[in-house]
Amino acid sequence: MSDSAPSSPTCPSVEAEIVAALGQRSVVLVGMMGAGKSTVGRRLAVRLNLPFVDADTEIEAAAGMSIPDIFQTHGEPHFRDGEARVIARLLDNGPHVLATGGGAFMRDETRQRIAAQGVSLWLQADADVILRRVKRRADRPLLKTPDPAGTIARLIDERHPTYQTADITIASRDVPHDRIVQECVEALHGYLCHDPQHQP
Repeated sequence: MSDSAPSSPTCPSVEAEIVAALGQRSVVLVGMMGAGKSTVGRRLAVRLNLPFVDADTEIEAAAGMSIPDIFQTHGEPHFRDGEARVIARLLDNGPHVLATGGGAFMRDETRQRIAAQGVSLWLQADADVILRRVKRRADRPLLKTPDPAGTIARLIDERHPTYQTADITIASRDVPHDRIVQECVEALHGYLCHDPQHQP
């Protein structure tokens, strides 16, 4: 007869509890350009062992052209229509971590789909942080203006009231990415696992 103590059942990890509570829903990152949605999203997906999908990349693949080219050739309304269709398709194929473009959450139809099929997480970044980050890239159609800082300020004024309706808000700032990811994990766990109304 063995005198070893019976092994205790292993507790599921925080990440496993989040994924179980998500069911078929996706974690949908929203917020301004330069807020870190793609960078944080990739790392968060690794933590949760879920696929990562970037809506902008999927839009370019579906259109066969870059987003700046779509804007230039067809205009922003055409781009927004395509964006809405792509995000709807991606939400139907969850769960995953989905990074969306800065304007995607502004569309009522897309917001309603995200509410029904995902958990929205707003990465909130201040204007100076956004400007510093986006200056390093030349692929932002909305910033092709003489006053990018003024454009960012205007977009923040227009969009923040809508972003504030997201399920979770995380401050995106100049700290190590893994710290932001950890805050996302903790917030998702609190939102999904400590409040029964958010469980499937």
